[in-house]
Order: sequence, then structure tokens, then C-alpha cells
Amino acid sequence: MADPSSYRPKPGEIPDSPGVYRFRDEHRRVIYVGKAKSLRQRLANYFQDLAGLHPRTRSMVTTAASVEWTVVSTEVEALQLEYSWIKEYDPRFNVKYRDDKSYPYLAVTMNEEFPRVQVMRGHKKKGVRYFGPYAHAWAIRDTVDLMLRVFPVRTCSAGVFKNAARTGRPCLLGYIDKCSAPCVDRISAEDHRELAEEFCDFMAGRTGTYLRRLERRMADAAEEMEYERAARLRDDIGALKKAMEKNAVVLADATDADLIAVAEDELEAAVQIFHVRGGRVRGQRGWVTDKVEEITTGALVEHALQQLYGEETGDAVPREVLVPALPDPVEPVQQWLTERRGSGVSLRIPQRGDKKALMETVERNAQQALVLHKTKRASDLTTRSRALEEITDALELDSAPLRIECYDISHLQGDDVVASMVVFEDGLARKSEYRRFQIKGFAGQDDVRSMHEVITRRFRRYLAEKERTGEWTDGEDPGAGTPAGGLAEPPGNTLTEDDGRPRRFAYPPQLVVVDGGAPQVAAARRALDELGIDDIAVCGLAKRLEEVWVPGDDDPVVLPRSSEGLYLLQRVRDEAHRFAITYQRAKRAKRFRASPLDDVPGLGETRKQALIKHFGSLKKLRSATIDQICEVPGIGRKTAETIAGALARAAPAAPAVNTATGEIMDDTEEPGQATGSPGEPVSTGAPDERRGQER
Repeated sequence: MADPSSYRPKPGEIPDSPGVYRFRDEHRRVIYVGKAKSLRQRLANYFQDLAGLHPRTRSMVTTAASVEWTVVSTEVEALQLEYSWIKEYDPRFNVKYRDDKSYPYLAVTMNEEFPRVQVMRGHKKKGVRYFGPYAHAWAIRDTVDLMLRVFPVRTCSAGVFKNAARTGRPCLLGYIDKCSAPCVDRISAEDHRELAEEFCDFMAGRTGTYLRRLERRMADAAEEMEYERAARLRDDIGALKKAMEKNAVVLADATDADLIAVAEDELEAAVQIFHVRGGRVRGQRGWVTDKVEEITTGALVEHALQQLYGEETGDAVPREVLVPALPDPVEPVQQWLTERRGSGVSLRIPQRGDKKALMETVERNAQQALVLHKTKRASDLTTRSRALEEITDALELDSAPLRIECYDISHLQGDDVVASMVVFEDGLARKSEYRRFQIKGFAGQDDVRSMHEVITRRFRRYLAEKERTGEWTDGEDPGAGTPAGGLAEPPGNTLTEDDGRPRRFAYPPQLVVVDGGAPQVAAARRALDELGIDDIAVCGLAKRLEEVWVPGDDDPVVLPRSSEGLYLLQRVRDEAHRFAITYQRAKRAKRFRASPLDDVPGLGETRKQALIKHFGSLKKLRSATIDQICEVPGIGRKTAETIAGALARAAPAAPAVNTATGEIMDDTEEPGQATGSPGEPVSTGAPDERRGQER
């Protein structure tokens, strides 16, 4: 725990102007980002008597080891820079809203030649029109099913579309008139795009004109005694009205607005947003957050606005945003929203009428979301805490292992040997910290030696980073215990600059878990001892009986099958195994696709494909003369000589074998070249036997 007075800036150093400040911990990681109208006045609040600080603020300033700031011209610039840095550095003490789900949108891909209607999640793409978000994907599909009767826009994937175009037969929707079938030229690209535009206009709320047009067409068809067409138009009108009924009018005058409500207690806050377009609720979403800093309702609203509109421009920012409390000051936030939209945005608290009533509904949703979140999290936190306590007791650790790293080795019969490192913090996977390794120190299958190499490489990088940041205590030697002939890692090769971003190996775990029994555990412990690291616990989890092995003990630690601690260790181990085998399979597939042409310097993918296309196969290319190779466009004589030399040095692949009959097949294409299938290699072994050798 640091003393804030040890890094407090000297009097007069802090400017009295707008800016953004960053607190860093002892590892130079940014832990808090804030903005201020006056940096001098704001930072002075952090360096007062600790007893007078809010508990969360006190925890932040005692965790920090330094503070720095950046001066900007206006408060709007400070708001923009604060949002950018929070997104970039992910500071642990800042309020960060997290979606309780990935909300689905109804999307129309107007960036394609034939626009497609589909359900989309995740980041928004350029050129795609979005409507929503919706609470459930089935709600989107119900709406689309009704709309396709009137607007038969394409909904199929690219593969289905191409297959229908190739065969000349549309899919089922084309036969039942819920798709205009542009795949078989029933409608031109221009007419189909116009149909998609009408679909978007209707979804955007411009419904009255289109309904009146359909009603006139229905009346005209009835007058002309075309009763079947009139009945079809009547059913279309009914379908559209049914789709509209799903979004009742809540605000008059076709208002476009977003309503944001906050429900909070001492520890957490929930935010609910209703998106109202054309007077109808078009979407709803919600976030929850830990209140890791002392924060007001207005500040929570400000962070919600940053999260909601930080990546949006134009009409995605509505003309009116209704909130329960205004940020302080409100002018920079309102100006920032105006710049995002490109026109005026009203940010205010509703006082009366329909908007006040709708805000009360949004607030009730926020309260329910907070209660539901607390109910779920109470059980989750209790379980994770119990699991960490059981591991602490079973392994006789000094403190709970808040950061656990697990390592696993994977290979296929000794080939493509790789290792994985997964990280769990507070009992939850932290996937941004996952790492993978190639075993380089030796060839062949030796899990114990591989584990020793991986642990050595990982913690040598940690020691190098610790030395670089000057964290050594008196008498420590970063090179002490490094074995002769050990694997040298280039210092700083993959470490980032001193900018506060998380570095790959900068933070040590409290517990190292290895996938294996006593031999793997002993190898990991020996690697740490050779590096002079004695404050990190090590254990292993053996698959056969799920026994926990610790260094130096002849007998394993047996946790009860119902133990939450054992379940957590199993999850960590299984995740390491999944991550390792995924990497190993990717490397194996890449090796199977490899070609001798890959070793020719300066020969790119285009010229490799030209060579294979010209000769038909790698086998024929190998038997070609240099003059024949020179006939390929773009291949000079020097390059041809290099290609011929590389092919001569490469051993020809074994002939393909029909595993059912044992027949040697006279193939014209060798396995492993770019034109072949990127799947499994030719082998005489049974598939089940090969899979059994993979770990």
C-alpha cells in the first residue's frame, strides 16, 4: 500500500486549466482516468487526509504510485480524451458499464448489391441500417416474418444465395412469396434495393403514408372487381398493423428520444435505456456496473452517455435525451452530443406529461434489473469466494490466489509441440491475458521438459520487466539462478512502451497450476527456483483421479468431489487444455498446407498460384526445367533457378494411399500444396488411432 504523499506533485506543478489525469500503480498500469475543469483543484482533493476520503477513493490513491496529467483547451476536449483513455486502458477503478447481454439488432445490409435483412449483434458495420436493439432475437424474427409479406426482401446467407443463383431455383421463401428472389433474377438489383429502402422507411416510423397508399390500392382493386388482389392487399395491411401494434405509441408528435434511468445503491448501479423513434419504443437495453469510485447520479449518467454515443454519429444520436440527473457541468456534455449528431441535442430532465410517465416506467425497469443482478451475483460471488477459500486452505497458502495461471502442453505424437497459459482473476477467466507458446528448446515429445521451458520463459519475462521498471529490492539479482544454456528471451521484444497498457508478462500470479501430476509440478517448481522466485505457489491437477499435487509431497491433496475449489481448478485446467489444443490444431493444419514453394525467398502467393495453375500440380513443377519455369509470367531466370533448387532439396511427399483397399493412388497433386484440401494429411493409420495420440 503506497502513501499518496510519496508521489504528490509539488505545489505549483499542476496547472489551473482543463485537462485529463491518470493514476498509475507500481507496475505503471493506468488504474484511474478522470477529467477536470481545473486540474489543480481536482487533484488536490485526492491528496488530503486519508481519513476524509471515501473508502473507494482511499483504496485508489493508496493503490496508485504516480499521477500524471494532460492539458486540453476545453472541457469538451477533456470529455473526449477521457472517453478515449478509459476505452484504451480499461482502468480498474473507473466506472465501466457492462452489458448483461449482447443485444440483437434488426439490420439491413444496404452496403451489399442485394440488401439482406438479418439479426445482428456486436459492433456496428458501415453501410448497414440498424433498428433496435431488441430484448430477444425471436422478437426480431416475429417482426420480420410479418414484414416480409409486404416487403419481400432477401434474408438468406451469401452461401444460400450463390447456390440458388447457380441452380436457378430459389429457396422456400421465394416459392411462398416472402422473398422477391433476386437470386434467380425475378427482380432487378435496383428494384430490390428500392424494396429494401421502403422496408427501412417503414421500420424508421414513416408508416402512415405507406398504409394509406396500400388502402387506396385495395379500394381500386375492389372497384375493378379484382377481389383476389384486394384481399391480398387487405392481408398486407393487417400484417403491417400487427407489426406496428408490437410497438405502441408512447410519445406524441413522432418524437425521437432516448430515455435513460439509473437505479443505484452503495455498491452498484443499473442503467436502463428506452430508444423511442417516431413516438414508439423501438428498442431497450440495460447495463450494470460496480461503483468502484465515489460518484454521483449525474456522473453515472455522463458515463452512460459516453458509452451509448461514443461510437455513434448522425441520426443514431437523437434530438432529445431525457435523464434522471444532469452531469455537472452539463454544457460540455451537451456540446459533445451536438457535435456527434451534427445538429442540436436537448439534454434535460422530464418534469411532467407523457415523458415524465415514460421515465417512471424506465426507472422501474432499472430497479428490477438491479434487483435481478444482485440476486444472481450474490450466489456467484459466494461460490467464487468459497472456491478460493477452499484452495487456500487445501494448499496452505498465505492468502487467497486472486490471480491463477494454468499451463498445458499439447502435441500430436511429438509434432507441433505447443503450450498454453490461461489466466483467472477473482475466479473468472481473463481472456485478454491468455498467452501461447511454441516449444523451441528441443524436438520430440517430453511434457516435463516442455513444462520447464514454458515456465522458465514466462517468468524470465516477468523478471526482465520487473528489472526494467526498477522494482528490485536490495540484494536481488534478476539473473540469479538462471540455468546455463537456458532459453534466452530478447529483452523488451514483446513488452509495450511505458504507456500504462497491460504488458504480456508483467504481473505475477499467486498460484501456478500445471496440467499433470508430480513430474510436471516438480518441473515447474524447479524452473521457478532456478529463477530465484519463491513467493509463487505451484500445484498440478492430474486428469485420471483429479488429484491435486504440490511440490515435494509424495501424496496428492484430495479435494472432495463436491468441492467448489476442485471445480474451479478443473475449469482452469480444462480452459488451458482447450486453448492449447486449439493452437496445436491450427499449427498442424498450417503445416499440412505448407509447400516447398513457401521457402523460396521473394515468391509471393500470387506467383505461387500462377506456377501451380501453369503446371497443374507440384509434381509436374518439380519435373520441369528452368526454361519451362521461366515461361510462367512474372518468373525470371534467377527466380526459376531458386525455385528449382528449393524443389530439388525438398523430399517428395509419400504417395497417397487408399486406406480401405491399400491401393497406391497415382495422384497428380501432392498433399500439402495450396490447391489441395486444408484438412488431414494422408495416413495409413486409423482416424481413431490418430486422434488418440493427440493431447
